[in-house]
Amino acid sequence: MSITDSRVLAAMAHPVRRRLLDLLKLHGPCTASTLAQLSGEAVGNVSHHLRTLGAAGLIEEAPELARDRRERWWRRTAGPLCWSSTDFAGDAAGEAIARALASLDLERQTGHVRRWADQPEELQAQWSRGPFSTENWLRVTDDELAEYAAELIAVMAKWADRDIPDDGRERATVFTFARGVPARP
Repeated sequence: MSITDSRVLAAMAHPVRRRLLDLLKLHGPCTASTLAQLSGEAVGNVSHHLRTLGAAGLIEEAPELARDRRERWWRRTAGPLCWSSTDFAGDAAGEAIARALASLDLERQTGHVRRWADQPEELQAQWSRGPFSTENWLRVTDDELAEYAAELIAVMAKWADRDIPDDGRERATVFTFARGVPARP
């Protein structure tokens, strides 16, 4: 989902809401109670953030999953969320929100990597082949970087959206991300 409305961007610019979106992506539709258990947040706080995400169109109720009139289930409405700061050029509030969300996302992404690096060696030894880090310097135009990004995003989507094989093997959650920005060594 390409986000061009600063109000939708603002709804995402909160750490709890970003986590709820992640949990809904990973676990599928959930109730506020389930999300509270998964996130460690209070049910009332989760409900508040779910309403904000719903008002922004990022999630929706899934009434067909409710067992009674009081139970409310929520699901994401869109696949990957993306935006470009250029979509908010000339809108001072939109630009500020985009910068804040970019900062929040970078902290969130590097936080996952830092937490893995801090895990005990015994746990890391159980993942002796999969975890990776890679980097490269490219010489590209803006259009070429966009093409490169589209290819990386497609590979990530292939793995994130695949049907999980029913082969009896336990699969853990893994966070992966990539960034490409103009820089100098």
